[in-house]
Amino acid sequence: MLLRMSSLFLRTLREDPADAEVPSHKLLVRAGYVRRVAPGIYSWLPLGKLVLDNVARVVREEMNRIGGQEVLFPALLPREFYEDSGRWTDYGDQLFRLQDRKGGDYVLGPTHEELFTDLVKGEYSSYKDYPVILYQVQTKYRDEARPRAGVLRGREFVMKDSYSFDLDDAGLERSYELHRSAYNRLFARLGVEVRTVFAVSGAMGGSASEEFLAPSATGEDTFVQCTNCDYAANTEAVELAVPPAEDPSGHAAMVELDTPDTPTIETLVESVRAQGYDVDASGTLKNVVLKTCRPGEDWELLVVGVPGDRDVSLDRLEGQFEPTEVAQADADDIAAHPALVRGYIGPQILREEKVRYLVDPSVVPGSSWITGANQPDKHAANVVRGRDFEPDGEIGAVEVRAGDRCARCGGLLAISRGIELGHIFQLGRKYADVQGLDALGADGKPVRVTMGSYGVGVSRSVAAIIEQSHDDKGIIWPREVAPADVHIVATGKSDDQIEAALRIAGELEERGVRVIVDDRKGVSPGVKFNDSELIGVPTILVVGRGLADGVVELKDRATGDRTEVALDGVVDRVVEVVAS
Repeated sequence: MLLRMSSLFLRTLREDPADAEVPSHKLLVRAGYVRRVAPGIYSWLPLGKLVLDNVARVVREEMNRIGGQEVLFPALLPREFYEDSGRWTDYGDQLFRLQDRKGGDYVLGPTHEELFTDLVKGEYSSYKDYPVILYQVQTKYRDEARPRAGVLRGREFVMKDSYSFDLDDAGLERSYELHRSAYNRLFARLGVEVRTVFAVSGAMGGSASEEFLAPSATGEDTFVQCTNCDYAANTEAVELAVPPAEDPSGHAAMVELDTPDTPTIETLVESVRAQGYDVDASGTLKNVVLKTCRPGEDWELLVVGVPGDRDVSLDRLEGQFEPTEVAQADADDIAAHPALVRGYIGPQILREEKVRYLVDPSVVPGSSWITGANQPDKHAANVVRGRDFEPDGEIGAVEVRAGDRCARCGGLLAISRGIELGHIFQLGRKYADVQGLDALGADGKPVRVTMGSYGVGVSRSVAAIIEQSHDDKGIIWPREVAPADVHIVATGKSDDQIEAALRIAGELEERGVRVIVDDRKGVSPGVKFNDSELIGVPTILVVGRGLADGVVELKDRATGDRTEVALDGVVDRVVEVVAS
């Protein structure tokens, strides 16, 4: 279909929308690709729909390439599916919940593990039916508390979710690697740079988990990458190098110290140094009082121990605890446990107080610390893990810093920001167990099926491409996803340029080239040029003054390179450029 600007449903804007913060939001609105309906909810206009469909097409082609079969589930789902899996509660406020006229509970689907599992259970019964990969491209709904950044973080978004079903763990690993390879290909085709990083599974559950992040200063995800090896991880899942474990018997006996007026780690270090202890902040054990709450349950106190020179990262903890909520404990929470002396809490009594205690892995077994003595104005020295206290477990809790050491090679870690575009999980048998998904094996005995879950943000990818590919004039689309291959701009006061532009456009369309032609009359060349650069089609063809001399100008939107081309050879040249 030839897109003529004179009739295209399109209005470009000269100014950024007032609520736009990131480049993709500004440019999608200004270039007429989307329009805001409500916070986190957008309409896709004709050019935007073309780009969205192109991204979805690439995703479908790569899914079909690995043997995936497309299905489509409803967005309106009965409560029962989510009740059985526990996610009616686990998802908490993120679910859009509603009732029909008879009082039946429904949700607008945020994801569809339960539906996929139920479908396969209803259709397949024999080991001969497996393996299978099913996928859909569908609109999802999540009640984001703070929708922002346009289509990057919305309440309604288009997503591809696929699920693999295998009879054993080896099959699951094969399906996982198929998706991993497919994702690398599809993101390369979309023209977006990605980093594959280790991740946590969160509310999805499961074991192996990796994210595909598009590096971008506007990204909401923080990840680390080693400057010496290929290790990369989301900060929620990162493993930092820690000292080796120590022998607890090699430390002196625990002693109490008088430490009045030491409200901070800095004042504590100053006090204990004056008493002859050669330590800095890294030799103190900071115990941070938090609280956790599983959806539908009461809050529970949690203390997290980290070296005193490090801060606790709530974001990192939340990612590992999801769907359990994590928050800072307040004075009333601590007051419920009179043995906990605020500002002087040590781990020595937490077990008998039945307060859950986790430590960062840097608090290694056998290590000795200066920490609270659980009495006003007193701390304790030589407090040893494995002798004087034992945590209930370890959790990556410290705020990651640039320059931390890689757990794999010891190299320095660098911190970057990125946009999550894809996430792959080895779910295992979580949902198969809930819904009793079995296959009758060759020996006549039931085999519990194992699953993988794999998502790609389709609408989010549109925005991520722009975040990585734009300039001060507008969008620069990769050809694979652009709304057209060439944008023909007709300039001049006579009708000759417009007639020539339409003739070239028609010939290009017959050759399979997708064309936008600016055939608007009475619009200045400057406005047309600005619109062509704002819209971002990869090749711009200017039919202007040179027409009298039998030449037109070909411009590469990405590089800005301009070339004069003879009128009688321009169609062949454009076809060649598009093909290359």
